[in-house]
Amino acid sequence: QVQLVESGGGLVQAGGSLRLSCAASGSILRINGMGWYRQAPGKQRELVAAITSGGSINSADSVKGRFTISRENAKNTVFLQMNSLKPEDTAVYYCNAQIVSGIRGFLEDDYWGQGTQVTVSS
Repeated sequence: QVQLVESGGGLVQAGGSLRLSCAASGSILRINGMGWYRQAPGKQRELVAAITSGGSINSADSVKGRFTISRENAKNTVFLQMNSLKPEDTAVYYCNAQIVSGIRGFLEDDYWGQGTQVTVSS
């Protein structure tokens, strides 16, 4: 069984910062991609940023220059440093990871965290 546990959400004023963390635990052979998605009320879930095991990064244009994704492979953890937050960043943020657990041999499966609320007040 694999779990992703997020932490670090909360309420912050516009212009402030938050740091999200997501730790993967359980039966893990290898973690390939890790990333963060968000879903605002009435909107579809969207990619915020993702990072491969080799460190390649893909991020949404709306967060470039403000958000930074990083990962600590030894601790199976991914971070999202969010600076210069705007009210439009308000959403539930979900951690996502592609993990090889051995359940399907060497095939990876997609795992999601439970979500953490980020609220930015104006």
